[in-house]
Order: sequence, then C-alpha cells, then structure tokens
Amino acid sequence: MGPKATSSSPGATGAPKLYHCGTLTYTRFGLFAVFAWLLWGDFCFTLMEAVVPSVLPIKLKDLGASNTLLAAITTIIPRILNMTICPWVSFQSDRYRSRWGRRIPFILWTLPFLCISLVLIAFTDEITAFLHLHTAGLHSFSKGTIAIALIGVFIAMFSFFNMFVGSVFFYLFNDVVPPQFLGRFTGAFRVVGVVGGAGYNYFIFQFAESHMREIFIGAALLYFIGFSLMCFMVKEGEYPPVEGEDPEEKQGAIQTVTTFFKESFTHKIYWLLFLFYALAGASGSIGTFGVFFSREMGLSLEQIGKLGAVGAVASLLAAYLASVYIDRWHPLRVSVYLLVLGLAGAGTSWIWLFVTLPAEYYFWLSLSTGVIAAFFGAFGIATTMPLFYKMFPQSRFGQFCSAQAMLASVIGLFAGVAAGVYIDIIKHFCGGSDFAYRFIFGWQTFFSVINAGIMVAAYRLWYRLGGDSHFHPPATWTDCGFEEMPVVTIVGPQTRWLKLSFVLFDVLLAASSLGILPLLFWMRQTQANTAFFWHAWVLFPLSLLAWGYWKWMEGRMRRDIARAQAGETPHRGIPHHGIFLIVAAKFLLVGLSMWVIGVLVTLHLSMETGAIVFTIGNVMTNFLLVGCAQVLCWVERGHSTKVDCLLAEGTP
Repeated sequence: MGPKATSSSPGATGAPKLYHCGTLTYTRFGLFAVFAWLLWGDFCFTLMEAVVPSVLPIKLKDLGASNTLLAAITTIIPRILNMTICPWVSFQSDRYRSRWGRRIPFILWTLPFLCISLVLIAFTDEITAFLHLHTAGLHSFSKGTIAIALIGVFIAMFSFFNMFVGSVFFYLFNDVVPPQFLGRFTGAFRVVGVVGGAGYNYFIFQFAESHMREIFIGAALLYFIGFSLMCFMVKEGEYPPVEGEDPEEKQGAIQTVTTFFKESFTHKIYWLLFLFYALAGASGSIGTFGVFFSREMGLSLEQIGKLGAVGAVASLLAAYLASVYIDRWHPLRVSVYLLVLGLAGAGTSWIWLFVTLPAEYYFWLSLSTGVIAAFFGAFGIATTMPLFYKMFPQSRFGQFCSAQAMLASVIGLFAGVAAGVYIDIIKHFCGGSDFAYRFIFGWQTFFSVINAGIMVAAYRLWYRLGGDSHFHPPATWTDCGFEEMPVVTIVGPQTRWLKLSFVLFDVLLAASSLGILPLLFWMRQTQANTAFFWHAWVLFPLSLLAWGYWKWMEGRMRRDIARAQAGETPHRGIPHHGIFLIVAAKFLLVGLSMWVIGVLVTLHLSMETGAIVFTIGNVMTNFLLVGCAQVLCWVERGHSTKVDCLLAEGTP
C-alpha cells in the first residue's frame, strides 16, 4: 500500500492542525510551501517542454525537411525512448529507497544533461557551419542536411534525459501531497501550466523564427535553476517495503520485465485505459502540423501565438471547476461524457474543406470558438491525473503510469510517422498545395470515434467491478486480487441540474432552428437565391426535425427521472447532470458564434456556399448532439437508477 493521509485537529493545547502523507507531516504553512515549490517546478517544466515541439517543426521546415521526416524526427526517437526508458525508470523508482526519496534522485542527477541538450539545439547553426568547414567527409552534404541530422541527434539526447524527469515528476505528487488535497492540487497544477503556456504563446512564440537560439538558452537556464531549487526544497518521506516482493532478493532483468508485464497487463480494465490514452496520443500526433494549417488559413505566427495564449487563459476557469467537481463526479465518468458528447462537434471542422474566409474573419471566429473549445478541452485534460489516482494501484502507481506510456509510445511511434505520410499523400493529390493541412481533422475525427467506444467499454466494466461504491484497483500481487483504496463520496444525478441542462438544450435547438428565419430574410434581400433555396427547403426542415428528435429524447429522460423519484426502476439509464450542463452551455455559445459568422458570410461577403456550409454544420451538430445524449442513456442503463443521492458513503 502507498502512503496514507490523515489530518489532525487542534487539541486542547491549541496545537496547529497537522496533515499527513505517509511519514510526512505538514502544518498549514508547510502544506502551502510544498504546493508552492511543486507548482514552481511545474511552471519551469511547462515552459521548457513547450519550446521543443513548438519551435523545432518550424526550424525543420525551413531546412527543407518533408512532412514525413519532420514527423519522424519529432516522434520516433521520443517514442522509442518512452517505451523503453520510461517503464524502466518508473518500475525502479517505485521500488527505490534512499534518504532523498524514490523520485527526486532520478530527476536531480539527469537535469544538467537535459539542459546541455537544449543549449546544443540552440547552437545547431554554428555547430553545422563548423562541421561543414572542418570535416572533410561532410563537404559533399548540404548544410541543411547536416543541420537536420544534428537536430535528430540533439533531440535524442534531450528526449533521453527528459524521460527520467517526465517519468517520475508527476508520481512525486502522489507521494508528497495528502490525498484529500490531490484534486485541488491538480487544479492548481493545471492553472500554473496554463499560465506558463499562455505566457509563452503570447509573448515568446512570435519570435520562434528570429530568436530560436535565445528561446532555447532561456528555457535551459530557467529549467536548471528552477527545477534544482524544487528538488532541494521538496522532501519525500520514508516508504514501506514493496508488497509482494522479497526485499532481500534482487530481481534480474528478465524477472523484472516479467513482473512488469504480469502485473500491469493482466486485467481488461487496464488494457482499455492504456489503449485509450495510446490512441489519444496517436490522434494528437497530427497536431505537429497545426501551425501549418493556421498559416494556410492566413494567420501569422503572432496571431497563432495569441490564439493559443487566449485559449489557455480561458481554460483557467475550466481548471478551477475541474479541481472542484471532478472528484465529486468521478474522473472516469467525466472523461466518458466528454468523449461521447464531444463527437457532436467533431464534424464541424470539415467546413474548412469548402470555405475559405478572409484571414481577419477567420482569426476572430477562431478566437471566439477557440476560447470555448479551450474550456471544454481543458476540462478533459484535467481529468487525466485524477483518473490515474483513482484507477491505478497506489503501491505500483509509477509502474502503471509507465505501462500506459509504453503502449502509447509503441502506437505513437507508428502514428507519428503515419501522420506525416498521411499529410504528404494528401498534399500529393492537392498538387503540392498547403490545402492538404485542412485534412488534419479527418485524422482526429477517426480516432475520436474509436476512443469514445473504448472508454464506454471501460466505463461499463468499471461499473461491474464495483463502480462508485466498491471499485478497488485489480492487483495480481495481492491475495485478495485487488488493492484497497479509499472510496470517495460521489454526487449522483441531481434532478434540478438535469432539468436545467434540458432547458439549455431546448434553447440551443430552438435558437438553431429559428435563427435560420432572419437568414432567409437577408438572403432574399441580397438575392442569394441558391442559399435561400437550401435554407428554406432543406436546412430549416432538418433543423426542426433535430429539435423534434431532442423533445422526444427529453420526454423519455423526464419520465425515467420521475420513475426514479418514485422508487421505481427507470426503463433506461439516467445521465449525470454535470457534463450535460457544461456541454449544453458550450454548444450554445459555439452555435451563436457560427450563426454570427453565417450572417457576416451572407451579408458582407456574399458567400452563398459558405452560408450553406455553416448551416449544414450546425444542423449536423444538432443531430449528433441528441444522438450522443441517447448513447449516454444507454451507457447508464442498469447502473444509474437513482437521483438526488450520494453514490458512495466512505470506505466499505
């Protein structure tokens, strides 16, 4: 078992309240201090890690690297190391015991070499010129080829040493932060990461081409000083012997590997979670080309950086809400609802295959919808670590996180290259045009559908393993077959909030339908006859049909709520209110933004095709949204049968 946490109340002597995590004891000030140092380390780590993936693609592109080569350099080496070094470091750190702890030594001793690799990347041009001039065997190669090869070597060095840090830094939280504060710490952790990323995107990214050297050197210095301070100021406690293993018997390499795989990959629920995060990484591998998509849409690097910064700031509110509500609703439930309902908006990005807006219009549309999407996305990202804390055994936490990372690296190794090949193939059919970058959403939509299905399966299995009240992580190394962990009280579906979400859905579907009527008037006034025909005879009737589909679904859910209130068994499952509310508000705001741009396209740009495409996107989203709500009712069938109650009461 991992460290247990308790809190002590002041006694009759007026002693300060104490908080415990294993052998660690904190006063209120001490707890604040450890929070502050961990968050400072996260700030330095965020800035350092933001530099490499954001700047290097631009540098490699300028050197003439193809999309396939670019993806290979930025993904293959890190993925190979992640599937080899990360599991070894995680496995060993779980079992490592020293006066410095079990995590900090792995961070501290590799930190200088990581910083040196950043400095080498900063001076790639100077090293290239020196080698080209003084190495006879390199005279036949262009400086661009040599520079690309050097970047590959330096990225390998950086990734190797960064793997030690990235493997154990997040495990440290679970070892030194009392569990009752992990949700709040995760929220604060997310806020700091967002602030760091926003500051980088807003103030620094615009200089990625002109001041690459200064950016890398600055990141190295900040990281070396800041992270070193964190390692010296944060103290780990003492850990109990490793359960299920003889401390006197040292495992050989083969036995270590066997133990790792036997413990980590023997239960279906772990396989499903590992596969989900692996495919989520595969989906994200196309993000390397996101900057080129934005450029294709007419944006400058300065505008791209500002969009990222504003979106990051918008996600701060999501980070706060996540820290408050994720533990109350359960992170697995939140993840599943976000994934399923998120499918409703997956198709709207395809409109850019048919519409090209002036850069100024596209910037402001991206700003409005990006802020909303950033909030939604940040809420999903914030579930990751809380989900790991609740689903993985605490005594093997690092091992299971690394098992997840290893499978993600294996799949990501191929996905990263496949993403580059995917873009190059499409670019070939587009005659070499950067229009190919508009197809990145096809890649993302494909993985979104698969991932939603995987997490639905994991959610149903979690219910069968005990769900909110009785789930404990399966553990083959224990006699009982599972590892006991505290069961936290979960808030079940609340009728008043569910009914409020129904009202928001009503407003969304009604506004989407009735909003077409003024468009018809303006289209008639501007002689946009084709757009008028499509809206009057196709899109408006379909929009009303989507609204009717929702009213039918709403009636079924309301009847099931009434049955649950009467103590009867609902015919279908009752969805949770939390994410329904958030998603309804999100799509209402996105729909408003799309309607405004539809008006501008109709009146000011006279783009009939654009007006039709935007409305088609809205109507498709409405149908998908109601369909996704129906899927969630099916997912909850047989499990979610009560309302206005707590789903877990303490530890069984």
